Amino acid sequence: MKDLQNTQLLQNISSLLDNARKKVAVAVNQTIVLTYYEIGRMIVEDEQNGENRAEYGKAVFKDLSLHLTDKRFGRGFSVENLDRMRFFYKTYSEQISLTLLTKSSNIIQQTTSVNFNLSWSHYLKLMRIKDPNERKFYEIENRILLTF
Repeated sequence: MKDLQNTQLLQNISSLLDNARKKVAVAVNQTIVLTYYEIGRMIVEDEQNGENRAEYGKAVFKDLSLHLTDKRFGRGFSVENLDRMRFFYKTYSEQISLTLLTKSSNIIQQTTSVNFNLSWSHYLKLMRIKDPNERKFYEIENRILLTF
């Protein structure tokens, strides 16, 4: 049997697989961030219909958390994380506009040229920056670092 360790075929296939894995990871991260943005939007819109926002919001977050943190969706939907999603929407809603194409298929399409190209953990840190221009600077810096 021929040793393929150094052949061009092995190198080409390995490169193809590495690139495919990177693309899948980027797509998954972007989908998660877009979904969390949309959850934040839904929470904010629901809050705006509530009478006593502070108390109403606490009750809704607890109820949502109980129902979402189960065998179907697993961890990640604690009261704190739902509040972070709401804050994420509020922070980025001026820069981003999403459209829910159909309620039956739950397809989210980005309608502006702004993309969520970073992971959720990156945005959690970026949201702490109050100045939008400073936040944008660090978003760009992080994107550049991720391309290397």
